[in-house]
Amino acid sequence: MKILLTGAAGFIGMTTALRLLARGDDVIGLDNLNDYYDVRLKHDRLKRLQAFPNFRFVHMDVQDRAAVEALFAAEKFHRVIHLAAQAGVRYSIQNPHAYIDSNIVGFINILEGCRHHEIQHLVYASSSSVYGGNTSMPFSEHNSVDHPVSLYAATKKANELMAHTYSHLYGLPTTGLRFFTVYGPWGRPDMALFLFTKAILEGRAIDVFNHGNMLRDFTYVDDIVEGVVRVLDRAAEADAHYDSDAADPATSNAPYRVFNIGNNNPVKLMDFIVEIENALGKTATKRLLPLQDGDVPATYADTDALNAWVGFVPATTVREGIGRFVAWYLDYYQVQ
Repeated sequence: MKILLTGAAGFIGMTTALRLLARGDDVIGLDNLNDYYDVRLKHDRLKRLQAFPNFRFVHMDVQDRAAVEALFAAEKFHRVIHLAAQAGVRYSIQNPHAYIDSNIVGFINILEGCRHHEIQHLVYASSSSVYGGNTSMPFSEHNSVDHPVSLYAATKKANELMAHTYSHLYGLPTTGLRFFTVYGPWGRPDMALFLFTKAILEGRAIDVFNHGNMLRDFTYVDDIVEGVVRVLDRAAEADAHYDSDAADPATSNAPYRVFNIGNNNPVKLMDFIVEIENALGKTATKRLLPLQDGDVPATYADTDALNAWVGFVPATTVREGIGRFVAWYLDYYQVQ
């Protein structure tokens, strides 16, 4: 297949592209290489992809309507994986316009490209952040997600609504995947595992929010990618049993699906830190702080629906995943 993968220089994007390339798909990787974090890391991820003859990089911003239109017209993609977005919950409080430009304007450009060029299936990144103020655990796709607590979460919820509209109006198969705290080698420098590892190695205190009383459904990147690729290969379908009098947010009478993709096993933040300390052989100095605006105290994915749909079962323990990340970090940054 010929696949457009947006956000190809990103953490999940690179890992997804590697899986697709290894199985023989042609991948056109799109990224704007913005400086939200270290651009060198993005370039080094791209170098891994450019070793494959069936990969081609396009330096482009999904906000550029004319450029996106021209790309779809020229390339005749079969399927699209849309991962490009302005990420980060806390950054959305400081820079709200960046999220509207990338996550809303960029997404409508991708939807329009898919609509006009007979794309077989659009798979796009949503987020566990959409659950916002929900307290019922584990988070289920069948529950309402109408109370976001950050603009980032609101844009991801908006993406799901926009996708449904295109599935309904134009019969475009769309599947949204709500990612739960993805981590692993080549991960983002603004994420907790990266920040903690760097600080501990440098002898600095780490910021532990909500006084350490956090639960996160940490999900290893290879498990995430396995789910993404399996979903890509099974296009969304209309639910024959959908009842509009008792609407289910996860399905529709249009070819639309939304799934959680997580580890289905929440871990206490303090236990996560202990595993980092064990992998590094160093003890962290901890600065306990209150919960930040826009953050939530716990995430926990119910993944039964995704398992039933494509047989997704996460396989990597937090200890294994952290060990692999630390080994990558020490090698990449040449830490002695």
